[in-house]
Amino acid sequence: MSSPELQGKDGVLIKTVEMHTGGEPLRVVVSGYPRLCGDTLLDKRRYARDHLDHLRRALMFEPRGHKDMYGAILVEKDADKADLAVLFIHCEGYSTMCGHAMLSLGRYALDYGLVPRASPETEVKIQCPCGLVTAHVQYDSASGKSGRVRFKSVPSFAFAVNQKIEINGRGPVVYDLGYGGAFYALVSVQQFNVDLKTTPIQELLHLANDIFYRVKNITTLTHPESADLAFLYGVILTDGCDTEGVSNNICCFAEAQQVDRSPCGSGVAARLAVQYHKGQLKLDQERLIVQPKVGSEMRGKVVSTVTFGSYEQAVVVEVSGWGHYTGRGEYWLEEGDPLSTGLLVE
Repeated sequence: MSSPELQGKDGVLIKTVEMHTGGEPLRVVVSGYPRLCGDTLLDKRRYARDHLDHLRRALMFEPRGHKDMYGAILVEKDADKADLAVLFIHCEGYSTMCGHAMLSLGRYALDYGLVPRASPETEVKIQCPCGLVTAHVQYDSASGKSGRVRFKSVPSFAFAVNQKIEINGRGPVVYDLGYGGAFYALVSVQQFNVDLKTTPIQELLHLANDIFYRVKNITTLTHPESADLAFLYGVILTDGCDTEGVSNNICCFAEAQQVDRSPCGSGVAARLAVQYHKGQLKLDQERLIVQPKVGSEMRGKVVSTVTFGSYEQAVVVEVSGWGHYTGRGEYWLEEGDPLSTGLLVE
């Protein structure tokens, strides 16, 4: 028996495709979101933040989402070479880059016919607030199936290395600042009596939170292209294995309040950019990065060097992984619902 259709409902209807990369959710908003004003994608990001933030909260917060939800809004592109454009949303606000989203959106663009399909790989150019990202999606023309995705980051760089802070009586804490489409503080947990695999996640989140606000309060970030990109997005706690082999890391982002279930694609780009800058990594040397609480993996390598503003040792990092589908959604913002724009209970 077919399900009855909902009739005569007043309010906003937003349709989505639901995906995840390494366990990190991606709610792809495909229809129902208003057209955004602005000439550039950063203009559109500001407009969404200033005028349509109730829709972000409705889609990310309870009862439709949760505090670790993540989303991507497909919007009108303004870059001529782009196949699609996207804004990133989460429970704290709006990001400028998202690697796990690139790995899912590459498949989405191919599977939903946004780009001509080519085998063995299909190229997808995705305009992000931080710039144009090129993804390559495995495609088997015989089966019609898409697969693993790799993308090349925007120019990534080490902003500062071997910095020291004092937090909560822990003594000097050494950290690096890297950019991979967003800025991250990179901190080895070898400095503390914790372990990424066995220490409870709330304890790690509390540590990351202390680091985040201390670094944010003493650091003025700058970006070669836009002040809108110059903000600290998160803290990446690492196992300190920065030269070769497999390494674990956990990314705490969005004011260090959310925990990435994946290794974090833009974080991998930032981390490898710092490693290359410090001479710990060679060109085309692949690293396997694991989120130890989930076991999800991404691979990354520095594929070229570039000059980016004043950064003569900026790099392009290739990150690869899998995105998967989990479903589709239709979300109502019903008129008369006092909680239609969402809530978080903390």
